Amino acid sequence: MSKVKTVFEDCDILVVGGGMGGTGAAYEARYWGRDLKIVIAEKANIDRSGAVAQGLYAINCYMGTQWDENNPEDHVRYARNDLMGMVREDLAFDMARHVDSAVHKFEEWGLPLMKNEETGRYLREGKWQIMIHGESYKPIVAEAARKSADKIYNRIMITHLLMDDSKENRIGGAVGFNVRTGDYHVFRAKAVIVASGGASHIFKPRSVGEGMGRTWYAPWSSGSAYALCIDAGAKMTQMENRIVLARFKDGYGPVGAYFLHLKTYTQNAYGEEYESKWYDELKGMVGDYIDHEPRPTCLRNHAFIKEVAAGRGPIHMVTKEAFQDPHLEEVGWENFLGMTVGQAVVWASQNIDPKYTNPELTTSEPYVMGSHATCSGAWASGPEDIAPDEYQWGYNRMLTVDGLFGAGDTLGGTAHAFSSGSFTEGRLAAKAAVKYIRDLKTDKIEVSEKQYEDLKEEIFKPLENYAVGRNEITAGTVSPSYLLPLHGLQRLEKLMDEYCGGIGVNYMTNEPLLTRCIELLDILEEDLDHIGAENNHELMRAWELKHRLRTSQSVAQHTLFRKETRWPGYYYRGDHMKLDDENWHCLTLSQRDRKTGEWTMEKAPVYHIVD
Repeated sequence: MSKVKTVFEDCDILVVGGGMGGTGAAYEARYWGRDLKIVIAEKANIDRSGAVAQGLYAINCYMGTQWDENNPEDHVRYARNDLMGMVREDLAFDMARHVDSAVHKFEEWGLPLMKNEETGRYLREGKWQIMIHGESYKPIVAEAARKSADKIYNRIMITHLLMDDSKENRIGGAVGFNVRTGDYHVFRAKAVIVASGGASHIFKPRSVGEGMGRTWYAPWSSGSAYALCIDAGAKMTQMENRIVLARFKDGYGPVGAYFLHLKTYTQNAYGEEYESKWYDELKGMVGDYIDHEPRPTCLRNHAFIKEVAAGRGPIHMVTKEAFQDPHLEEVGWENFLGMTVGQAVVWASQNIDPKYTNPELTTSEPYVMGSHATCSGAWASGPEDIAPDEYQWGYNRMLTVDGLFGAGDTLGGTAHAFSSGSFTEGRLAAKAAVKYIRDLKTDKIEVSEKQYEDLKEEIFKPLENYAVGRNEITAGTVSPSYLLPLHGLQRLEKLMDEYCGGIGVNYMTNEPLLTRCIELLDILEEDLDHIGAENNHELMRAWELKHRLRTSQSVAQHTLFRKETRWPGYYYRGDHMKLDDENWHCLTLSQRDRKTGEWTMEKAPVYHIVD
């Protein structure tokens, strides 16, 4: 380790992750903290990083309050309905009352928003979505962060958060390494805003072999948003609330614009409407939730999954009617060319022209992410003017570790935030972080040399494991002394798929399966002490795997704890197949002890602050 160069950076606010949440955090931190030093650490390059890297064709969260289209209370009701009651209404309301101003900033910075020619308003795709020409969405927003931050470190993978040695349970910064040069980076900071990615590739994807990188959620999102917080001792919430999405087969192309703007619909392989067939069964499982409008997303998934299992698949999206209109046909193709080019390529390669052939849909493997339509993430303090006492401990968006804030995927309980909401949450977290730093005044953060040197040894150990063990291999890649990141990833995906409710078991699990899942994850964690990395890129893969593992442990613990099937269509507890409002109309919380690794679980009340 003596050969590794160590780079130190002291700052006031460290933003971990340069996606939409991180860019929002940097922008707002500069506004309130003109005299503060603001630094961003990003694993890729901020111009093309995060879930919006490839572009988007719609901003999925816009109230339109200026035209009385929606108000924040409406959005809380919508999110609460879609998540069967389980949202942090204070956080959702706080985001919704500020999100329009973020979207107006994007337009001011040059993002082309489509307009309704008749009304002059933004062109609606649905009740909450507005349509954009969004291929350059992320570079446009990243420019604002570039102008705001004192320094942006690209290609830095943050692996651990540092703790303050002078005060219990206070953040001290973060450490990581440059994935190109291998330099070790130590960031000492008074406040840290975690805005990194949720988790894809913790469950086995439908795309395999050379195509395994083709997933719906960003394949480079490795659960760092969760692992960093968990290992710092922060409480997590709703980690069982994974998301499964109906998407176009093989390319994972989104279906929202087709359903909402093109007014397409689905049918089974025999041209039949099928959702109504499963109404009675679902009514027995979830009660009156089935009658809510709009019908919760997971319940629509359930009908899809059951219809395919009954032998009436594949499910098709009926596009032939809409595509007879040349304008709608153009919109349909542009929808992919602006954000999911791979889907257009798949259709071309399989002789599918949606004007003449209704393309297939499928349900994805589960993802764990707090910024889209589900609620997994860290337990955070809410805004002081509306958060109930149990949800409020000093600073908005601060986690249960002092000085540690979250935005985007990191935050739990804030369903349906999407890109604009993540940016908004970054702004809210940064404003609170500046206030936190002001209140610290002369209180110094202390990080011992021992703490970051011990972590340095741990971080670079996979390179040493490989260097020592590589000569034991005469052919191939299987070693008696180390595990490669790809081997570990495939093992993780297989066990999560089979034991925690993935595609291989039609999203079904139970207590014996989950108990075994946790045992196997613990064994894998032991084995990852022996992971080997041939180079800096593989070292990044090793630490992505370790973050995915920690996220998976949290998911398994939460799924075991909630003894009901709250979201049929996302996963099923075979031993508790019904939704149980009497015992489980609550949020779930977990905490992993930083010293012992032991997990503790508890319930937290759901407060419905909007009528």
